[in-house]
Amino acid sequence: MRNRPIPGSSGQVRAMTLLGDPVLHTPCAPVTDFGPELARLVEDMFATMYAANGVGLAANQVGVGLRVFVYDCPDDEETRHLGHVVNPRLVEADGDMFRGPEGCLSLPGLEAPTPRYDRAVVEGVRLDGTPVRVEGTGFFARCLQHEADHLDGGVYADHVTGWRKSRLVRAIRKQPWGSGAGVLEG
Repeated sequence: MRNRPIPGSSGQVRAMTLLGDPVLHTPCAPVTDFGPELARLVEDMFATMYAANGVGLAANQVGVGLRVFVYDCPDDEETRHLGHVVNPRLVEADGDMFRGPEGCLSLPGLEAPTPRYDRAVVEGVRLDGTPVRVEGTGFFARCLQHEADHLDGGVYADHVTGWRKSRLVRAIRKQPWGSGAGVLEG
C-alpha cells in the first residue's frame, strides 16, 4: 500500500514550451520561495511529463523560469528513478562519453545522436529545502545532464554537431512549431 500520493496525480497538465520560446533559451533563476506555489509547480510538472510520455521535465519547459526539474527515468539496468530537484547543480559528469539518441518534449517528434557522459551527479534541495544528491548512470545520467542543460538555457540540439546538426535543423524546420529553429544556427 502506498503511503503517499502518486506524483502528478493532483496536478494540472500545462502547455509545453517549444524550441524558439525565449524562456527555453534563458538561464533559470534560483528558487527562493519554498511555499505552496512551488509544490503546485512540481505537481503540475509531473502531470505534464506523464501526459507527454516523458522521463524528465524542467520548469522552463512549461514556461516557468525557475531552477526546478522532475524525473521518472530508468537507468540502463531498468532501475526506476523518481523525484524532483530544486536549485539543481550538475556537480559531476564523467565516465565514458556516449553518443546516443536523445529527444525532448520541447522538440516533439525529433531525436538526434547526442554526446553525453555515462555518469552524472546533481545536487540541490527538495520541496522542503532538505539537501538532495542524485547520482545516475547510463540513460538516467543522460536525463540528469539533459534537464540541467535546460535550466542553464540550453537544449540537447546545442550538443549536436556536423552533419547530424544540419539534419536536425532541417527536420525542425519541417515541423509546424519549427519557426524558432534559427536559435540553433551559429
